[in-house]
Amino acid sequence: MNILILGSGGREHAFAWKIAQSPLCDNLFVAPGNAGTAEIATNLPISYNDFDAVATAVIENSIELVIVGPEEPLVNGVVDYFESRPDLSKIKIIGPNKAGAELEGSKDFSKQFMQKYGIPTASSRTFTAETLESGLEYLETHPLPIVLKADGLAAGKGVIIAEKHKEAQEAFTEMLVDGKFGSAGNKVVIEQFLKGIELSVFVLCDGENYKILPEAKDYKRIGENDTGLNTGGMGAVSPVAFADANFLRKVEEKVVKPTLHGLKSEGIKYVGFIFIGLMNIKGEPYVIEYNVRMGDPETEVVLPRIQSDFLILLAATAKGTLQDIEMKISPQVAVTTVLVSGGYPGDYEKGKVISGKEKVEDVFLFHAGTTFNANTEVVTNGGRVMVLTGVANSLENAVHKSQRAAQAIQFEGKYFRHDIGMDLIRYNS
Repeated sequence: MNILILGSGGREHAFAWKIAQSPLCDNLFVAPGNAGTAEIATNLPISYNDFDAVATAVIENSIELVIVGPEEPLVNGVVDYFESRPDLSKIKIIGPNKAGAELEGSKDFSKQFMQKYGIPTASSRTFTAETLESGLEYLETHPLPIVLKADGLAAGKGVIIAEKHKEAQEAFTEMLVDGKFGSAGNKVVIEQFLKGIELSVFVLCDGENYKILPEAKDYKRIGENDTGLNTGGMGAVSPVAFADANFLRKVEEKVVKPTLHGLKSEGIKYVGFIFIGLMNIKGEPYVIEYNVRMGDPETEVVLPRIQSDFLILLAATAKGTLQDIEMKISPQVAVTTVLVSGGYPGDYEKGKVISGKEKVEDVFLFHAGTTFNANTEVVTNGGRVMVLTGVANSLENAVHKSQRAAQAIQFEGKYFRHDIGMDLIRYNS
């Protein structure tokens, strides 16, 4: 089978690494890929949002299966584009159509969807520039802290948690009047703050059937002990100590099944991943958000725990025969640490030479923001640069492996969190 993965981050390198292990995989391509995917696949220098160029690559390389990594092309309708072209309509794609992608593409849509189908979530109201004054009045008496979310895609930066009413009103005005998040902030969802422990559950759906993949907890803040600005993710752990079998049963019954029922009721045939961001509040699951793809860096701890042939799972998903496949999960613990460029998530420099990869052993090394310079050296090419996953029989050993590898890699301005997984070690003890 010839396969094309769309994307260029750590998630896509992890996909490529896992798929390349399958005897079903003949030729593997990644568009545009990174320096890591170049070692195991053929990188194609095209943008995943250039659907015409993607289509040409699919035809030229006799691609049979396309896996869409990031949310943007899904929200922009890449699946619908393929279905609209007779020469591409038989190509299998892992990813929802534009209607299904609204679960992530619009916070307002997802909140209304959850309310309609009885899925537990925080109470909320949505406002636009036309209802600015009503929104400001609503904020005056809203319990603190207050969560404000840009309705559309904002590269993971569209959520503000305000500790004071005035701060919330200023942020609300910046989003709707000053265009802080561009068109993503044309609507703003004001949401009740939920206090609990956060985690993510991942579901693979074929339109009728589903498999629940290993759960994970990620670390979004730039600073130790979850301080500072939000990032795309500084690390992740799987499994999650506070998500026991009873809690995960509740997630399946109260969240997963109603979500899939809701999609069917809306006439949406959903093929692909659903990432469910959850809050565990005294043993009860509440949905914070949906994403319509795998998380990053969660993918880098979820895939190493899947012992089954991942390509067989994906092929069955595309064919609608997921119920026929048995999925085996390793009981081991996976911990990943993300190396980032100095200044991230603000301004940072690119092109810094990366060294020390030969010193890394007994971990999975995934490239995120890397490329090659004119001397064919691997250099930094993004805020998040590399992702190092340790797998072990205990959380402590997995943390140690991941952190030791993070110290071995070198590039100018390198930064990483030293406390990934430490909160769960304390939770266990």
